[in-house]
Amino acid sequence: MRLTYRIEEGARLGALLWEFGPGWRMISSAMLGGGIGEREWVLNAQVVAGYSRMDPVDHLISLGPGGDGVGMLTAASVDRYVRASDGGVEAVATVGLRVPTWAAAPEGDVDPELAPMRAGTINIVAVLPVAMTDAALVNAVMTVTEAKSQALIEAGFPCTGTASDAVCVAVPVDGPVNMPAELFGGPRSEWGARLARAVHTAVRRGAEAWRPRDSK
Repeated sequence: MRLTYRIEEGARLGALLWEFGPGWRMISSAMLGGGIGEREWVLNAQVVAGYSRMDPVDHLISLGPGGDGVGMLTAASVDRYVRASDGGVEAVATVGLRVPTWAAAPEGDVDPELAPMRAGTINIVAVLPVAMTDAALVNAVMTVTEAKSQALIEAGFPCTGTASDAVCVAVPVDGPVNMPAELFGGPRSEWGARLARAVHTAVRRGAEAWRPRDSK
């Protein structure tokens, strides 16, 4: 992973880039490269608060290294990313909480004008060293989301996240020799438990660090 900067819309904006190369499968909710498939890189690019471009996918493509990858946007300061690891699993989170949100909000509390690109995105990239089936990858995304929400609530934020959070889980196409692809990614499976702890640590540290400087 490397951190780079660019000047855009008069602001100095950062981006985190993971260049995995061939041989990796990813599951992601990102606009660019989302779904399940083989991908070679992941980009988490910072944008200005109030981002309003109507071509976010093209924007991400222009910022990426080319080829098949995953691209996410965030209004959080990516140079304040938090990394945590547990038993071979690594998680990196960028945490912005200007607009904390409960997932199940009353209909009247949801403003469609503010939804997709509102400042305050929590983006999470997690990397595991084992191959996983499609079902296990879906399970892993559930685990990431549950661990994120637990960390936010424990840090004192009344929310399950923000309205524009994104996640990417990366695993090798082929795991260790003679080891079949993992069938489970839930929080009580071997690798899911490690994933949950890594994500929980990263998000909680990010949430606790965010509050004193950004919540004013």
